[in-house]
Amino acid sequence: MRRYRLENGLTILILRDPSAPIVSYHSWFRVGSRHETPGKTGQAHLLEHLMFIETKSLAEGEFDRVLEAEGGESNAATWTDWTYYYENLPASAWKLAVKLESGRMNGLVLGPKRVASEKEVVESERRDRVEDDVDGAVSEKLYASVFGRQHPYGWPTIGWMKDIKAFTIADTRRFYRAHYAPNHATIVVAGDVDPDDAVRTIAAAYGHFPSSPAPTPSPFVVPTLRSEKRIDMRWPTPTEKLAIGWVAPGFAQRDHAVVTVLTHLLAGGRSARLHVDLVREREIASEVRMSLAPFREASLVDVWVSLREGHRADEALRAIDLQIARLAKEEVPAAELDKVKNGLELSFLGGLETVPGKAEQIGFSETVVGDPSHAFVRLEEYRSVTAADLKRVAAQILGKDARTIVRVLRGRA
Repeated sequence: MRRYRLENGLTILILRDPSAPIVSYHSWFRVGSRHETPGKTGQAHLLEHLMFIETKSLAEGEFDRVLEAEGGESNAATWTDWTYYYENLPASAWKLAVKLESGRMNGLVLGPKRVASEKEVVESERRDRVEDDVDGAVSEKLYASVFGRQHPYGWPTIGWMKDIKAFTIADTRRFYRAHYAPNHATIVVAGDVDPDDAVRTIAAAYGHFPSSPAPTPSPFVVPTLRSEKRIDMRWPTPTEKLAIGWVAPGFAQRDHAVVTVLTHLLAGGRSARLHVDLVREREIASEVRMSLAPFREASLVDVWVSLREGHRADEALRAIDLQIARLAKEEVPAAELDKVKNGLELSFLGGLETVPGKAEQIGFSETVVGDPSHAFVRLEEYRSVTAADLKRVAAQILGKDARTIVRVLRGRA
């Protein structure tokens, strides 16, 4: 992999992979919902929508039409620490991505009617995915309760509804100018390309773009919970549900890898401890899952349980407490730990089998950690996790005094 940096601050990472005649072109921006401010949440997500509409050189709808005519595909994503856009194309047409993405970085058209229209789209998306969806509503409640509604990780990436409605076109243009600049971006090119030609092409397209002063980041304080929080939500659901969240280390810290192994040990499949206990043996739950956010500064690890009819959330909570207490007292048998680690390694390597998978991992690692090859550091961290590590982390992170519990009870909100 080669790294280049233009005078205006644009970082270029190129991985030549001639295994197939395709190229994956990624544009990663160091901007996400954590770079917003209270009262202006959801701007990063709204701007991601608008980036697909119109540029100075392409009329509305032309971006997708031109790309698809060459056999390409595109998409994008926004979360707390980043926003990225990608195109996957035949190698013979990869330079089209340079034209399209450079046009979006420095020539986006933000007209009043289109911004107003896209705000309505986002409002509808929020109603569908959060306000009318129990999973989305509970997740939002959990993050806001753990980190706080005024914390950069506490507000939702989609934004609070009142903020979305209040956006002005001036807000959107200001956010675009501040964050969509070459010194806040990394271009990743993976696939069947000549690195020297790729650098020349990208430099010619982007090299004259002006950099932008780095916006003053919002103060970031990792919350410390000293007592358990309990929240009850009423929802028209046929059965009760339970969510539990704890603050966990940021992605670059080794203990993030340890917690990842722990979540898979507890809820990473049908043979995982919580699934066996709650679903198969006790038969009190229909689903148990865990997740760990890959955030830069701090993360959230959570457990989600859907109860069976006639069973209560507190039953699941007691069972989970027993399993966590067991982890904090007893070392995991070597065979069980090896099985989990082997599964994680297989999944990790599977994600690097494709050219787009490699490009995404490079872009994410560079943007969140500052090291494009951090994926291999993470792989070694998985391999190095010991039973003692799991015992220590279970005791330090998953304590009763450091958790937030959300019970979803049957009924109307």
